[in-house]
Amino acid sequence: MAIIKPFEAVRPQPEHAAEVSSLPYDVMNTAEARQMAEKNQRSFLHVSRAEIDFPDGIDEHSQEVYDRARDNFYKFMADGVLFQEAYASLYIYQQNMQGRTQTGLVACSSIEDYFNDVIKKHELTRPEKEEDRIRHMETLQAHVGPIFLTYPKNDEVDEIILSVTDNEEPVYNILTKDGVRHTVWLLLDKDKTDQLVSIFENKIPFTYIADGHHRTASAAKVGLKMKEQNPNHDGTEDYNFFLSVLFPDDQLQIMDYNRVVKDLNGLSKEEFFQKIQERFYLRKPKPDEIKASQHLILMYIDKEWFWLRFQQEKFLRNDPIGVLDVTILQENILDPILGIKDVRTDKRIDFVGGIRGLKELERRVDSGEMKVAFALYPVSLKQLMDIADSGKIMPPKSTWFEPKLRDGLFSHLF
Repeated sequence: MAIIKPFEAVRPQPEHAAEVSSLPYDVMNTAEARQMAEKNQRSFLHVSRAEIDFPDGIDEHSQEVYDRARDNFYKFMADGVLFQEAYASLYIYQQNMQGRTQTGLVACSSIEDYFNDVIKKHELTRPEKEEDRIRHMETLQAHVGPIFLTYPKNDEVDEIILSVTDNEEPVYNILTKDGVRHTVWLLLDKDKTDQLVSIFENKIPFTYIADGHHRTASAAKVGLKMKEQNPNHDGTEDYNFFLSVLFPDDQLQIMDYNRVVKDLNGLSKEEFFQKIQERFYLRKPKPDEIKASQHLILMYIDKEWFWLRFQQEKFLRNDPIGVLDVTILQENILDPILGIKDVRTDKRIDFVGGIRGLKELERRVDSGEMKVAFALYPVSLKQLMDIADSGKIMPPKSTWFEPKLRDGLFSHLF
Protein backbone atom coordinates (compact mmCIF):
# COMPACT_ATOMS: atom_id res chain seq x y z
CA MET A 1 0.00 0.00 0.00
CA ALA A 2 1.08 3.58 -0.66
CA ILE A 3 2.76 5.70 2.01
CA ILE A 4 2.31 9.47 1.97
CA LYS A 5 3.17 11.98 4.67
CA PRO A 6 2.68 15.68 5.41
CA PHE A 7 5.79 17.87 5.22
CA GLU A 8 6.99 21.35 6.17
CA ALA A 9 6.92 22.90 2.72
CA VAL A 10 9.15 25.70 1.57
CA ARG A 11 6.84 27.85 -0.53
CA PRO A 12 6.41 31.42 -1.80
CA GLN A 13 4.73 34.19 0.09
CA PRO A 14 1.34 34.59 -1.65
CA GLU A 15 2.28 37.94 -3.18
CA HIS A 16 5.31 36.32 -4.86
CA ALA A 17 3.76 33.03 -6.01
CA ALA A 18 3.11 34.15 -9.60
CA GLU A 19 6.66 35.50 -9.99
CA VAL A 20 8.31 32.45 -8.44
CA SER A 21 6.41 29.65 -10.15
CA SER A 22 8.00 28.28 -13.31
CA LEU A 23 7.65 25.40 -15.72
CA PRO A 24 9.62 22.23 -14.87
CA TYR A 25 13.34 22.36 -15.63
CA ASP A 26 13.20 19.62 -18.26
CA VAL A 27 10.61 21.02 -20.69
CA MET A 28 12.91 23.72 -22.03
CA ASN A 29 16.50 24.29 -23.10
CA THR A 30 18.86 26.86 -21.60
CA ALA A 31 18.04 29.56 -24.14
CA GLU A 32 14.30 29.14 -23.53
CA ALA A 33 14.83 29.20 -19.74
CA ARG A 34 16.92 32.36 -20.04
CA GLN A 35 14.15 34.04 -22.03
CA MET A 36 11.42 32.92 -19.61
CA ALA A 37 13.30 34.31 -16.61
CA GLU A 38 14.34 37.53 -18.32
CA LYS A 39 13.62 40.54 -16.08
CA ASN A 40 12.28 38.25 -13.34
CA GLN A 41 14.90 37.71 -10.65
CA ARG A 42 12.37 35.77 -8.56
CA SER A 43 11.68 33.10 -11.17
CA PHE A 44 12.36 29.63 -9.80
CA LEU A 45 14.33 28.96 -12.99
CA HIS A 46 17.22 30.65 -11.17
CA VAL A 47 17.13 27.55 -8.94
CA SER A 48 16.14 24.79 -11.35
CA ARG A 49 18.19 26.10 -14.33
CA ALA A 50 20.87 28.17 -12.62
CA GLU A 51 23.08 28.16 -15.72
CA ILE A 52 20.93 31.08 -16.92
CA ASP A 53 22.81 33.26 -14.41
CA PHE A 54 26.09 32.61 -16.25
CA PRO A 55 27.33 33.70 -19.69
CA ASP A 56 26.50 31.59 -22.72
CA GLY A 57 28.66 28.50 -23.00
CA ILE A 58 28.77 27.60 -19.30
CA ASP A 59 28.66 23.86 -18.67
CA GLU A 60 25.24 23.42 -17.07
CA HIS A 61 26.56 20.38 -15.19
CA SER A 62 29.50 22.18 -13.61
CA GLN A 63 29.58 22.36 -9.82
CA GLU A 64 29.50 26.16 -9.88
CA VAL A 65 26.05 25.97 -11.52
CA TYR A 66 24.74 23.65 -8.80
CA ASP A 67 26.30 25.93 -6.17
CA ARG A 68 24.57 28.94 -7.72
CA ALA A 69 21.24 27.07 -7.63
CA ARG A 70 21.75 26.44 -3.90
CA ASP A 71 22.73 30.05 -3.25
CA ASN A 72 19.72 31.37 -5.16
CA PHE A 73 17.34 29.02 -3.34
CA TYR A 74 18.49 29.96 0.15
CA LYS A 75 18.69 33.65 -0.79
CA PHE A 76 15.02 33.47 -1.75
CA MET A 77 14.37 32.13 1.75
CA ALA A 78 16.57 34.73 3.44
CA ASP A 79 14.88 37.55 1.53
CA GLY A 80 11.41 36.34 2.49
CA VAL A 81 10.38 35.45 -1.06
CA LEU A 82 10.11 31.84 0.16
CA PHE A 83 9.33 30.67 3.69
CA GLN A 84 9.12 27.30 5.41
CA GLU A 85 5.80 26.17 6.85
CA ALA A 86 5.81 26.01 10.63
CA TYR A 87 4.25 22.55 10.75
CA ALA A 88 3.90 19.52 8.52
CA SER A 89 0.93 19.76 6.18
CA LEU A 90 -0.70 18.34 3.09
CA TYR A 91 -1.83 20.60 0.26
CA ILE A 92 -4.42 20.41 -2.48
CA TYR A 93 -3.24 21.53 -5.91
CA GLN A 94 -5.82 22.17 -8.63
CA GLN A 95 -5.06 22.97 -12.27
CA ASN A 96 -7.50 24.19 -14.89
CA MET A 97 -6.53 24.25 -18.56
CA GLN A 98 -8.96 24.95 -21.39
CA GLY A 99 -11.94 24.03 -19.21
CA ARG A 100 -10.47 20.76 -17.92
CA THR A 101 -9.70 20.49 -14.20
CA GLN A 102 -7.46 18.08 -12.30
CA THR A 103 -7.04 18.19 -8.54
CA GLY A 104 -4.17 16.50 -6.75
CA LEU A 105 -2.76 16.01 -3.29
CA VAL A 106 0.69 17.46 -2.50
CA ALA A 107 2.53 15.14 -0.13
CA CYS A 108 5.81 13.37 0.35
CA SER A 109 5.99 9.82 -1.01
CA SER A 110 8.23 7.05 0.26
CA ILE A 111 11.46 6.01 -1.45
CA GLU A 112 10.85 2.53 -0.01
CA ASP A 113 7.67 2.41 -2.09
CA TYR A 114 9.83 3.22 -5.13
CA PHE A 115 12.28 0.40 -4.40
CA ASN A 116 9.48 -2.06 -3.50
CA ASP A 117 7.52 -1.28 -6.69
CA VAL A 118 4.54 0.16 -4.86
CA ILE A 119 5.34 3.20 -7.00
CA LYS A 120 5.07 1.79 -10.52
CA LYS A 121 7.35 2.85 -13.36
CA HIS A 122 6.81 2.68 -17.11
CA GLU A 123 10.03 4.17 -18.52
CA LEU A 124 13.76 3.55 -18.27
CA THR A 125 16.03 6.37 -17.14
CA ARG A 126 19.30 7.74 -18.49
CA PRO A 127 22.29 7.69 -16.10
CA GLU A 128 23.51 11.18 -17.09
CA LYS A 129 20.08 12.72 -16.40
CA GLU A 130 19.90 10.96 -13.05
CA GLU A 131 23.38 12.21 -12.17
CA ASP A 132 22.34 15.78 -12.95
CA ARG A 133 19.37 15.69 -10.57
CA ILE A 134 21.33 13.77 -7.92
CA ARG A 135 23.97 16.51 -7.85
CA HIS A 136 21.28 19.19 -7.82
CA MET A 137 19.45 17.56 -4.89
CA GLU A 138 22.61 16.86 -2.92
CA THR A 139 23.91 20.40 -3.36
CA LEU A 140 20.62 22.01 -2.32
CA GLN A 141 19.68 19.35 0.25
CA ALA A 142 16.17 19.76 -1.11
CA HIS A 143 13.66 18.39 -3.60
CA VAL A 144 12.56 21.40 -5.63
CA GLY A 145 10.57 19.77 -8.43
CA PRO A 146 7.47 17.71 -7.54
CA ILE A 147 6.98 14.26 -9.05
CA PHE A 148 3.69 13.82 -10.94
CA LEU A 149 2.04 10.61 -9.64
CA THR A 150 -1.36 9.10 -10.32
CA TYR A 151 -3.45 6.57 -8.42
CA PRO A 152 -6.70 4.63 -8.94
CA LYS A 153 -9.62 6.93 -8.23
CA ASN A 154 -10.91 6.69 -4.65
CA ASP A 155 -14.27 8.19 -3.64
CA GLU A 156 -13.20 8.84 -0.04
CA VAL A 157 -10.20 10.85 -1.16
CA ASP A 158 -12.37 12.78 -3.63
CA GLU A 159 -14.88 13.59 -0.88
CA ILE A 160 -12.25 14.98 1.49
CA ILE A 161 -10.61 17.06 -1.23
CA LEU A 162 -13.97 18.48 -2.33
CA SER A 163 -14.82 19.42 1.25
CA VAL A 164 -11.77 21.68 1.21
CA THR A 165 -11.90 23.11 -2.32
CA ASP A 166 -15.64 23.88 -2.03
CA ASN A 167 -15.51 25.57 1.36
CA GLU A 168 -12.09 27.07 2.08
CA GLU A 169 -10.05 29.93 0.66
CA PRO A 170 -6.94 28.98 -1.34
CA VAL A 171 -3.46 30.18 -0.40
CA TYR A 172 -2.58 30.61 -4.11
CA ASN A 173 -4.74 31.34 -7.13
CA ILE A 174 -2.59 32.29 -10.10
CA LEU A 175 -3.05 32.31 -13.86
CA THR A 176 0.19 31.60 -15.73
CA LYS A 177 1.17 32.91 -19.14
CA ASP A 178 0.25 29.59 -20.80
CA GLY A 179 -3.38 30.09 -19.74
CA VAL A 180 -3.37 27.52 -16.92
CA ARG A 181 -4.91 28.43 -13.55
CA HIS A 182 -3.10 26.98 -10.53
CA THR A 183 -5.00 26.99 -7.22
CA VAL A 184 -3.59 25.69 -3.94
CA TRP A 185 -5.24 25.03 -0.59
CA LEU A 186 -3.46 24.36 2.69
CA LEU A 187 -5.08 21.43 4.48
CA LEU A 188 -5.44 22.71 8.04
CA ASP A 189 -7.70 19.98 9.44
CA LYS A 190 -5.57 17.33 11.19
CA ASP A 191 -8.40 14.78 11.13
CA LYS A 192 -8.73 15.09 7.36
CA THR A 193 -4.95 14.86 6.99
CA ASP A 194 -4.86 11.67 9.07
CA GLN A 195 -7.77 10.23 7.07
CA LEU A 196 -5.99 10.82 3.76
CA VAL A 197 -2.77 9.24 5.01
CA SER A 198 -4.78 6.25 6.27
CA ILE A 199 -6.74 5.82 3.02
CA PHE A 200 -3.55 5.67 0.99
CA GLU A 201 -1.92 3.31 3.46
CA ASN A 202 -4.87 0.92 3.53
CA LYS A 203 -6.80 1.32 0.26
CA ILE A 204 -4.43 2.55 -2.47
CA PRO A 205 -2.30 -0.43 -3.46
CA PHE A 206 -0.09 1.36 -5.98
CA THR A 207 0.75 4.77 -7.33
CA TYR A 208 2.16 5.36 -10.81
CA ILE A 209 4.77 7.77 -12.11
CA ALA A 210 3.06 9.88 -14.72
CA ASP A 211 5.92 12.33 -15.21
CA GLY A 212 9.29 12.54 -13.47
CA HIS A 213 11.03 9.16 -13.74
CA HIS A 214 14.51 10.74 -13.54
CA ARG A 215 13.67 12.92 -10.55
CA THR A 216 12.10 9.96 -8.74
CA ALA A 217 15.06 7.68 -9.37
CA SER A 218 17.45 10.43 -8.32
CA ALA A 219 15.56 11.20 -5.10
CA ALA A 220 15.47 7.50 -4.24
CA LYS A 221 19.22 7.11 -4.81
CA VAL A 222 20.05 10.22 -2.79
CA GLY A 223 17.88 8.93 0.05
CA LEU A 224 19.52 5.50 -0.06
CA LYS A 225 22.99 7.07 -0.01
CA MET A 226 22.10 9.22 3.01
CA LYS A 227 20.62 6.19 4.76
CA GLU A 228 23.88 4.29 4.30
CA GLN A 229 25.86 7.23 5.68
CA ASN A 230 23.67 7.63 8.77
CA PRO A 231 24.49 5.13 11.55
CA ASN A 232 21.40 6.30 13.47
CA HIS A 233 18.98 5.90 10.56
CA ASP A 234 15.46 5.05 11.77
CA GLY A 235 13.33 5.56 8.62
CA THR A 236 11.63 8.78 9.68
CA GLU A 237 14.24 11.13 8.22
CA ASP A 238 13.13 13.50 5.47
CA TYR A 239 15.55 11.98 2.97
CA ASN A 240 13.36 8.85 3.01
CA PHE A 241 10.60 10.78 1.23
CA PHE A 242 10.36 12.87 -1.91
CA LEU A 243 8.07 15.67 -3.07
CA SER A 244 5.06 14.51 -5.10
CA VAL A 245 1.63 15.55 -6.33
CA LEU A 246 -0.86 12.67 -6.61
CA PHE A 247 -3.82 12.90 -9.00
CA PRO A 248 -6.70 10.40 -9.44
CA ASP A 249 -6.45 8.55 -12.73
CA ASP A 250 -9.91 9.60 -13.96
CA GLN A 251 -8.88 13.26 -14.16
CA LEU A 252 -5.73 12.95 -16.27
CA GLN A 253 -5.19 13.15 -20.00
CA ILE A 254 -2.11 12.04 -21.96
CA MET A 255 -1.16 14.01 -25.03
CA ASP A 256 0.84 12.83 -28.02
CA TYR A 257 4.66 12.90 -27.87
CA ASN A 258 6.00 13.36 -31.37
CA ARG A 259 9.33 12.81 -33.12
CA VAL A 260 11.54 14.84 -35.47
CA VAL A 261 14.59 13.33 -37.22
CA LYS A 262 17.57 15.15 -38.72
CA ASP A 263 18.19 13.01 -41.84
CA LEU A 264 17.06 9.97 -43.83
CA ASN A 265 20.06 7.80 -42.92
CA GLY A 266 21.66 8.22 -46.34
CA LEU A 267 18.50 7.34 -48.27
CA SER A 268 16.94 9.41 -51.01
CA LYS A 269 13.34 10.47 -50.42
CA GLU A 270 12.20 7.92 -53.02
CA GLU A 271 14.15 5.08 -51.35
CA PHE A 272 12.77 6.14 -47.95
CA PHE A 273 9.20 6.07 -49.21
CA GLN A 274 9.75 2.69 -50.87
CA LYS A 275 10.96 1.14 -47.62
CA ILE A 276 8.07 2.67 -45.64
CA GLN A 277 5.52 1.15 -48.03
CA GLU A 278 6.75 -2.35 -47.23
CA ARG A 279 4.80 -2.10 -43.95
CA PHE A 280 2.55 0.95 -44.27
CA TYR A 281 -0.14 2.13 -46.66
CA LEU A 282 0.86 5.66 -47.66
CA ARG A 283 -1.32 8.46 -48.97
CA LYS A 284 -1.80 12.22 -48.70
CA PRO A 285 -4.59 13.40 -46.36
CA LYS A 286 -6.92 16.24 -47.19
CA PRO A 287 -6.30 19.43 -45.17
CA ASP A 288 -9.11 18.62 -42.71
CA GLU A 289 -7.77 15.06 -42.24
CA ILE A 290 -4.35 16.01 -40.89
CA LYS A 291 -4.52 14.29 -37.52
CA ALA A 292 -3.20 11.03 -36.14
CA SER A 293 -5.42 8.15 -35.04
CA GLN A 294 -4.68 4.71 -33.70
CA HIS A 295 -2.28 2.83 -36.01
CA LEU A 296 -2.28 5.81 -38.37
CA ILE A 297 0.89 7.89 -38.11
CA LEU A 298 1.25 11.34 -39.62
CA MET A 299 4.53 12.12 -41.42
CA TYR A 300 5.73 15.56 -42.54
CA ILE A 301 8.50 15.94 -45.12
CA ASP A 302 9.30 18.55 -47.77
CA LYS A 303 6.32 20.71 -46.77
CA GLU A 304 3.82 17.86 -47.21
CA TRP A 305 1.84 15.69 -44.80
CA PHE A 306 1.33 11.96 -45.37
CA TRP A 307 -0.76 9.28 -43.71
CA LEU A 308 1.06 6.08 -42.77
CA ARG A 309 -1.54 3.38 -42.11
CA PHE A 310 0.16 0.39 -40.50
CA GLN A 311 -0.45 -2.98 -42.15
CA GLN A 312 -1.49 -4.43 -38.84
CA GLU A 313 -3.06 -7.53 -40.35
CA LYS A 314 0.46 -8.61 -41.29
CA PHE A 315 2.84 -7.05 -38.80
CA LEU A 316 1.09 -5.94 -35.59
CA ARG A 317 2.52 -7.38 -32.37
CA ASN A 318 -0.53 -8.23 -30.29
CA ASP A 319 0.84 -7.39 -26.85
CA PRO A 320 0.39 -4.34 -24.59
CA ILE A 321 3.57 -2.63 -25.82
CA GLY A 322 3.49 -3.85 -29.41
CA VAL A 323 0.11 -2.23 -30.09
CA LEU A 324 1.35 1.25 -29.13
CA ASP A 325 1.90 3.54 -32.10
CA VAL A 326 5.17 4.72 -30.55
CA THR A 327 6.35 1.09 -30.69
CA ILE A 328 5.11 0.64 -34.25
CA LEU A 329 7.07 3.72 -35.35
CA GLN A 330 10.22 2.62 -33.54
CA GLU A 331 10.21 -0.98 -34.72
CA ASN A 332 9.16 -0.37 -38.31
CA ILE A 333 10.67 2.99 -39.29
CA LEU A 334 13.05 4.58 -36.79
CA ASP A 335 15.19 1.49 -36.18
CA PRO A 336 15.17 -0.53 -39.44
CA ILE A 337 14.97 2.36 -41.92
CA LEU A 338 16.45 5.41 -40.20
CA GLY A 339 18.97 3.51 -38.07
CA ILE A 340 17.85 5.03 -34.76
CA LYS A 341 18.14 2.11 -32.36
CA ASP A 342 18.15 3.93 -29.02
CA VAL A 343 16.06 7.10 -29.00
CA ARG A 344 17.36 7.94 -25.54
CA THR A 345 20.93 8.48 -26.78
CA ASP A 346 20.79 9.06 -30.54
CA LYS A 347 21.47 12.74 -31.32
CA ARG A 348 19.65 12.53 -34.67
CA ILE A 349 16.22 12.47 -33.06
CA ASP A 350 14.33 14.97 -30.92
CA PHE A 351 10.92 15.00 -29.26
CA VAL A 352 8.07 17.50 -29.37
CA GLY A 353 5.23 17.50 -26.83
CA GLY A 354 1.75 17.51 -28.29
CA ILE A 355 0.91 20.79 -26.55
CA ARG A 356 3.07 22.53 -29.19
CA GLY A 357 0.86 21.28 -32.00
CA LEU A 358 1.56 20.15 -35.56
CA LYS A 359 2.75 23.64 -36.50
CA GLU A 360 5.84 23.10 -34.36
CA LEU A 361 6.66 19.94 -36.32
CA GLU A 362 6.26 21.85 -39.55
CA ARG A 363 8.49 24.64 -38.26
CA ARG A 364 11.29 22.27 -37.23
CA VAL A 365 11.31 20.61 -40.66
CA ASP A 366 10.72 23.72 -42.79
CA SER A 367 13.63 25.48 -41.05
CA GLY A 368 16.02 22.80 -42.30
CA GLU A 369 16.92 21.77 -38.75
CA MET A 370 15.11 18.46 -39.25
CA LYS A 371 14.29 16.39 -42.31
CA VAL A 372 11.15 14.52 -41.27
CA ALA A 373 8.56 14.63 -38.48
CA PHE A 374 6.16 12.00 -37.14
CA ALA A 375 2.96 12.76 -35.20
CA LEU A 376 1.57 9.92 -33.07
CA TYR A 377 -1.72 8.94 -31.50
CA PRO A 378 -1.35 9.30 -27.70
CA VAL A 379 -1.07 6.43 -25.28
CA SER A 380 -4.07 6.03 -22.96
CA LEU A 381 -3.73 6.18 -19.18
CA LYS A 382 -5.14 2.66 -18.95
CA GLN A 383 -2.42 1.42 -21.28
CA LEU A 384 0.22 3.14 -19.16
CA MET A 385 -1.08 1.61 -15.93
CA ASP A 386 -1.53 -1.86 -17.46
CA ILE A 387 2.04 -1.83 -18.74
CA ALA A 388 3.38 -0.59 -15.40
CA ASP A 389 1.37 -3.30 -13.58
CA SER A 390 2.88 -5.96 -15.84
CA GLY A 391 6.39 -4.81 -14.95
CA LYS A 392 7.15 -3.94 -18.56
CA ILE A 393 8.69 -0.74 -19.89
CA MET A 394 7.21 1.56 -22.52
CA PRO A 395 9.40 3.04 -25.24
CA PRO A 396 11.11 6.26 -24.13
CA LYS A 397 9.22 9.52 -24.55
CA SER A 398 5.85 7.80 -24.94
CA THR A 399 3.72 10.16 -22.87
CA TRP A 400 3.23 13.90 -22.52
CA PHE A 401 1.03 15.19 -19.70
CA GLU A 402 -0.55 18.63 -19.64
CA PRO A 403 -0.86 20.84 -17.75
CA LYS A 404 2.61 20.69 -16.22
CA LEU A 405 3.12 21.08 -12.49
CA ARG A 406 4.79 24.37 -11.61
CA ASP A 407 8.19 24.34 -9.92
CA GLY A 408 8.68 26.67 -6.99
CA LEU A 409 5.25 26.44 -5.39
CA PHE A 410 6.52 23.66 -3.08
CA SER A 411 9.97 22.47 -2.06
CA HIS A 412 10.98 19.81 0.45
CA LEU A 413 14.11 20.12 2.59
CA PHE A 414 15.93 16.98 3.68
